[in-house]
Amino acid sequence: MTRTLVFGGARSGKSAYAEQLARASGKEVVYIATAQAGDGEMATRIAHHRVQRPAGWTTVEEPLRLGDAILRQAHLGRLLLVDCLTLWLTNLMFSTGETYPDVGDIALPELFHSERAHLLYALAEIEESGCDLVLVSNEVGMGIVPYGAISRCFTDEAGRLNQAVAAACDRAVLVAAGLPLHLKGGPC
Repeated sequence: MTRTLVFGGARSGKSAYAEQLARASGKEVVYIATAQAGDGEMATRIAHHRVQRPAGWTTVEEPLRLGDAILRQAHLGRLLLVDCLTLWLTNLMFSTGETYPDVGDIALPELFHSERAHLLYALAEIEESGCDLVLVSNEVGMGIVPYGAISRCFTDEAGRLNQAVAAACDRAVLVAAGLPLHLKGGPC
């Protein structure tokens, strides 16, 4: 049983690398998708991803209760592929439908805190299942400091989430320009 975090920038090849790991595992793959189609462009992206997945993979769409989905799907002989943590983070941050002021402190919804804690719990509990897990996330903190309070809050929370997930995982792989750099746990 392994837990692997695959992260990188936009269009870095991280999802393709994670899918390559899933295919190479020889296990039954359950793809846990976190995206929500909030507009036409995102709906097109989601449809494109659905078509590209191998026909034998099971897809579970879970925009908020990720820890529960992982625990429900974790069975011996399976590999769970979660794509992606930063979309899930966005879903949680905006789960109440509130808009955030562009100044001052950002009060994140309680659901954000409880679901983040539950995800980390699930990462520890999955070890008992014998199920492999690959989580995909964006690295958003390597550029300039974002303009606006909510953008800075998102960048901070994504960085904290990636650190916590990497600490809980056996392996962490940074993907840049389609090339994997193994930061923790050696080659996959």
